[in-house]
Amino acid sequence: MGSDDKDKREARTTLIVLIVVVLLALAGMIFALPMMAEMTSGVFSEGIGLKNAAVISFFVTMALLIVFAISSGDGLIGELQFVLGGFFSFFIVIWLMIAWIF
Repeated sequence: MGSDDKDKREARTTLIVLIVVVLLALAGMIFALPMMAEMTSGVFSEGIGLKNAAVISFFVTMALLIVFAISSGDGLIGELQFVLGGFFSFFIVIWLMIAWIF
């Protein structure tokens, strides 16, 4: 019976210590929330928006695809079906990446 009481006392002590540690961690997180919100406010700011990103993406995509068409050898007419598909693919990706990053 003596070891049973000792085990119960150790279990109670361990439970109390665990509860205290969890409560201290929760209190620390609550007090750290305003500081964390201030640090992340710049990261999650509004940015340039989808409209401005679409304009930038259009000109970046046009310049990129003209360089690709000239360097491909056939010029703009021979690669038209691939340039159109590439334009829309590049435009969507660049547009969303600019809106997301900036």
